[in-house]
Amino acid sequence: MRISSGLRAALIALSALTGISLSSAAHADSGFINITVIKAGWIIGGSGGSGTLTFQGRRYPLSIGGISYGFVFGAAQTNLRGRVSNIVRPSDVAGVYGAAGAGLAVGRGASGIVLTNQKGAVLELTGREVGLLANADLSGLAITLR
Repeated sequence: MRISSGLRAALIALSALTGISLSSAAHADSGFINITVIKAGWIIGGSGGSGTLTFQGRRYPLSIGGISYGFVFGAAQTNLRGRVSNIVRPSDVAGVYGAAGAGLAVGRGASGIVLTNQKGAVLELTGREVGLLANADLSGLAITLR
């Protein structure tokens, strides 16, 4: 059975692309992240905070900022910690993370979220929230290295 040269070239190209994507995924690493975010609002909300990325034995300071729109009422502080995966370098954590969510915090509560940015970094975070906040909104969170 003969394979045409066009089909053979396409199969070779597909194999090469698959190898490239698998090799870059194989080089991806993970780290740990701790962030503190204060969120407040009335219809439109804002959030800000700071944190630390621990990656390959080094610590990198982070700045957090964001905005939300929808039903937002109150204020709360959230302390989150967790794993960041699919990064090659610390700067891969920097970027914009989008989320749609709803929640209610009265006093103390627990929270958890999984976020992905445009570079493919995945944050799996859990923590606690303190304050009085009710929300059903779309929000964006920007993380930058300081």
